[in-house]
Amino acid sequence: MGHILDFFSIFLWLMSEKVKLSAIEQHIIDFVTEVRLKNDLKQEDIATIIGVGRSFIAKVEDRKHRAKYNLNHIDKLADHFGLSPKDFLPEKANKYI
Repeated sequence: MGHILDFFSIFLWLMSEKVKLSAIEQHIIDFVTEVRLKNDLKQEDIATIIGVGRSFIAKVEDRKHRAKYNLNHIDKLADHFGLSPKDFLPEKANKYI
């Protein structure tokens, strides 16, 4: 029983920890959100473009979650908007936020 309580305590602690994203991950999330808003699109529209559910996009844009875009998502978004995947990246390397 003690091990279950220890596991549960650790689980609750992990869930309460602030999600830390690298600067590049946050840059990409911010860039996609900016493109979405500039094009007057909803989260559901971005979800359709990259082939995921709307809830995934909501989690990506919510800093409490660990969800983030991967290279395939960036490739699909770049193709859809007529951009290069490089456009989604910052000009210089950054350290962690």
